[in-house]
Amino acid sequence: MSSHQTRHLQLPHTNDCLVCGRLNPHGLKLDCFVESETGVVKALFVPSPHHCGFAGVVHGGLLATVLDEAMTWAATWSIRQFCYAGEMTVRFRKNARANEPLQIEASVESARSKLILVTAKFMDANGTLVTTASGKYVPVSAEQHGRFVGTLLDTPATRTTLQLLRGSPTQG
Repeated sequence: MSSHQTRHLQLPHTNDCLVCGRLNPHGLKLDCFVESETGVVKALFVPSPHHCGFAGVVHGGLLATVLDEAMTWAATWSIRQFCYAGEMTVRFRKNARANEPLQIEASVESARSKLILVTAKFMDANGTLVTTASGKYVPVSAEQHGRFVGTLLDTPATRTTLQLLRGSPTQG
């Protein structure tokens, strides 16, 4: 498959996740997608006025949360085993505004058995860099991975990625 044939696969959700959860009344209900060839995770996030700290300016903690979600998925996808953030650094370059779409992109810089280095960024509709992040992600145990995968919803849109994540994790 050549790079121009890269498929964007939708990543699965859980019901209660703050970022992707469909039944969480306070959740963002974000859809993340992974490029099949590169492992780059992408999403579109349109913050609402209730996501603001200062008047009209999206709260930086919320931006960090969404970037963490994308970086977690990038790390998880790279080794097909769930990971969590061990460390995260965020740089706010420009204010994000309510109701203005932000494109998220996260990618793995390097992956070792116990540490995955990931970067991510938010860009506005004009392609201007809004926020960048980097993080160190750590794989969960095979047992935890199995429990996490068990909480993912099997929907037609996410079935392919869910099946790939149900496979044996690469770490133990």
